[in-house]
Amino acid sequence: MPEDGTPDAEHRLRALYAAHYGRVLNFARRRAADPDAAQDAAAETFLVAWRRIDKVPREAEEALPWLYAVARNILANQARGERRGGRLAVRLGRTAPVAAAAPDHAGGVVEALHVRAALAALSQRDQETLRLIGWDGLDTAAAARVVGCSARAFAVRLHRARRRLERELARREEPAEPQLAGAKGERS
Repeated sequence: MPEDGTPDAEHRLRALYAAHYGRVLNFARRRAADPDAAQDAAAETFLVAWRRIDKVPREAEEALPWLYAVARNILANQARGERRGGRLAVRLGRTAPVAAAAPDHAGGVVEALHVRAALAALSQRDQETLRLIGWDGLDTAAAARVVGCSARAFAVRLHRARRRLERELARREEPAEPQLAGAKGERS
């Protein structure tokens, strides 16, 4: 129960939900192992917002990064729980079921696959940095609030992540050296 259980608190939560639920759900979908986990994370994010309504920034441009940070922490807790469950299952002599990755319905676009593969080759930190800006549409200051650093530190992190992504994309575009069994034109 929030400290401020007034009708104003309920009105604020309803307004937050109406304004940001879709974006929080999409944020979670891009990061969760499966659609159910994403929906759970989005729902739990607004539960936390209700419980801590007095801590949620009143300005819309600051409320969304706050909600993203909560969702990010919830997803991290979900992932830790899944890893613990998998280790427990192994200790009990069973194998944990492996969640299948959801198919990418836009996978027919070669360029998107190329960029996704390059992004996947980066560290988790670089991926999160680029996704907050590119996929979630946050500015540097808002993204910095999500990850808990200064805007300047995030700008440096973003610059470096973009450079690493560019290098990875260039590396993937370089033609591979052909491996020939023998020299061309040689006959015995």
